[in-house]
Amino acid sequence: MKLRPIPREKDAQADLASLARAFAALSDPGAVTAFLRDLCTPAELEALSDRWKVVPLLQQGVPYREIHELTGVSVTTTGRVARSLEHGHGGYAAAIAATPTSPESE
Repeated sequence: MKLRPIPREKDAQADLASLARAFAALSDPGAVTAFLRDLCTPAELEALSDRWKVVPLLQQGVPYREIHELTGVSVTTTGRVARSLEHGHGGYAAAIAATPTSPESE
């Protein structure tokens, strides 16, 4: 019988930290894009892009329904992003502060 390795216990925090280090190591947007395309499915990329796309609109106070009409992003997704902006871990705010251009111009 073939011996199979015993899977190690998952350490979600360490795994996330490792992924974060990989992103942080990439300073070129082209390299980040290539990494994202390798890492994510097309549906995952679309979901991530949709979330980022609504951030500036939320910051401008655009109503959820209007955001949906402008972007096609669901009201539910827009609500989730809004909650993260207000009560999340500060990741959106950090990304906004670190981004030289607005997300909608990319």
